[in-house]
Amino acid sequence: MALHLKVPSMVCDGCVETVTEAIKALDADAKVDINLETKDVNADTTASESAVREAITAEGYTVN
Repeated sequence: MALHLKVPSMVCDGCVETVTEAIKALDADAKVDINLETKDVNADTTASESAVREAITAEGYTVN
């Protein structure tokens, strides 16, 4: 499933890594593309959108 989310609280490359790892913890084969400038997170994953949102939120980030 292709997901597109906004994560406005990402501010650095460390944030990108943390969000990527949160998604990959749900689906190790997920393809994750994050644009830090626009705060866009695109993921092609077998995990549900709600699970991905919950995983990112659990790391302390806001998901729109």
